[in-house]
Amino acid sequence: MKTNDLSDRLLTLAARVGKVVDALPDTRLGRHIASQLVRSGTSPAPNYEEACGAESRKDFIHKLRIALKELRETRCWGRLIIKSELLPEQRIAELLDETEQLCNIIGQSILTARTNEKKEATQQKPK
Repeated sequence: MKTNDLSDRLLTLAARVGKVVDALPDTRLGRHIASQLVRSGTSPAPNYEEACGAESRKDFIHKLRIALKELRETRCWGRLIIKSELLPEQRIAELLDETEQLCNIIGQSILTARTNEKKEATQQKPK
């Protein structure tokens, strides 16, 4: 997957989260979840962009881990929406599926970066 493709998917996710947030009922729970979801669901895209401009591999991994953390939180809020019956499951099923896929992609990117970091460290050690 190209950098721009992942960036576009994360931006699309943020836009979809915005639509779900706007569809939530104006109840105490609905407002609370909306507030939390809008934060967690819109932050992976800019965190990923920050990772792409990282100053080091360690910085890259750190920023990707933040994006992953926010994606997981987004997934949790989506599941709570279903459990609380605030919206029908079919209304956010695709959003949850995309969030899961993005978690897997970012998670694998972190593993790859960590593996490469270890390889680099091993190659730089004097023999």
